[in-house]
Amino acid sequence: MFRRSALWTGLCILLGLSLQSSCTKKDEAEVIHELIKKAAKLAEAHNVGGLMELATADFTATPGNRDRAEVRSILFMAFRHYREFRILYPQPGVDVEEGADAASATIYFLIVRKEASYPDLKDLYGDPSGWLEEVGENADLYRLELELVEIEGDWLTKQAHLEPFKGYGFGE
Repeated sequence: MFRRSALWTGLCILLGLSLQSSCTKKDEAEVIHELIKKAAKLAEAHNVGGLMELATADFTATPGNRDRAEVRSILFMAFRHYREFRILYPQPGVDVEEGADAASATIYFLIVRKEASYPDLKDLYGDPSGWLEEVGENADLYRLELELVEIEGDWLTKQAHLEPFKGYGFGE
C-alpha cells in the first residue's frame, strides 16, 4: 500500500522537480489546511463523532490534560451553548517536519452566531495579523495549537491546546 507522502514524492520526481522534499512538505501542508477546513465544518454541524475521527486514539487536549471522553463531553456542552454558529479564521499556520510524519498547526479563530456578519474578514484570509487586528476588539478570539501525526496516510490530531485571547494576548 502506497502512502500519500510516497505518492507525492514520486510525482515530484516524475515532474523533474529538484526540490523534492519541499514539494512534499508543501503538499502535506495543503492536506492539513483541508483537514482544518473539514474540522470547522464538522464543528459548525455539531458533529462530535466526525471531529473525534480526526484525532488519534491517545488524543489529549490542554489546558487540563483532557482525554478523548472529556473532550467529547466538552464539545457537546459547547455546541449546546453556542447553538447555531459559524467559525471564522484566517489562513492557519502549518509546519510539516522535514523527514517525519509530524506537523503542527496554529489556528486563530472566533465563534460567531450564524447570523453575524464580518464582511471584511474574507479579504484578510491571507493576512493573519491583519485578521487578528480586525476582530480582536469585536469578538471572543481563540488560538488553537495542534500537534498532528500521519498514520497510514491520514493526518490526525494527537494534541490540541486552546487559549482564549485575554486583552493583551493569549493565555489561560
